[in-house]
Amino acid sequence: MSASIQIVGPIYCVEAIAISSGIRELATLRKLFGRARWRKLKGIAFVQLPSGNVRLCELHWYEAHGIGKRKMKIKRFIDEHGTEH
Repeated sequence: MSASIQIVGPIYCVEAIAISSGIRELATLRKLFGRARWRKLKGIAFVQLPSGNVRLCELHWYEAHGIGKRKMKIKRFIDEHGTEH
């Protein structure tokens, strides 16, 4: 996950987008983090941005058992406006 964003609270509506060979970046993930049963996931969470705003976002990331979440990114903002925290 980027050092400039911070997840505030739990991630909801977690859903698998792709598993193992269905992941385009599978070779890169294995090279960087090791062989495992990688899954690409998406979910919804509140994220605190560097500006201090808290926004509801759709997040995408890769995850494998024993390795954890990797390469988390904000895919899109779901709410219309951020709130000052």
